[in-house]
Amino acid sequence: MWLFLAFLAVPLIEIALFIQVGGAIGLWPTLGIVVLTAILGTFLVKTQGALAMNNLRGSFSRLEDPSEPLAHGAMILVSGALLLTPGFFTDGVGFALLMPPVRSAVFGYLRKRVKVQRFDMGQGPASHAPRTHHPNTPSDDILEGEYTEVSDPKKPTHSNSGWTKH
Repeated sequence: MWLFLAFLAVPLIEIALFIQVGGAIGLWPTLGIVVLTAILGTFLVKTQGALAMNNLRGSFSRLEDPSEPLAHGAMILVSGALLLTPGFFTDGVGFALLMPPVRSAVFGYLRKRVKVQRFDMGQGPASHAPRTHHPNTPSDDILEGEYTEVSDPKKPTHSNSGWTKH
């Protein structure tokens, strides 16, 4: 029901704002503002998206919970779609989602309402039980073997091919 109301309310709000703004400043300035916000929004989404990707990579490399960087990336993606949609209300919401404090507040609100049942890191999808490591038993992750270093000594008897410097 809430989704139906949102799909009904947002176009009505946009039409009302277009009529108000167009009546106040005229057709061409209104269209110019819509195009300008789309161009500016595209640039901001690109830069904020790059920062979010760097944060996500950092959380993966530190083996931290990636849920917050993923949520920020998803909100930036939604803000990009809203900024490319013609309208003043969607532009306002889109620009708001580009601000990190707003994204953090939305993430905090969603975190309180979403319950995570399970979170595994570093394990394949086939294993559902936690892995325990026994020091005296071999593990699937360890390969044992022997190696010897083989060096290729240069022989002074071979001729120079011209491709390498000897």
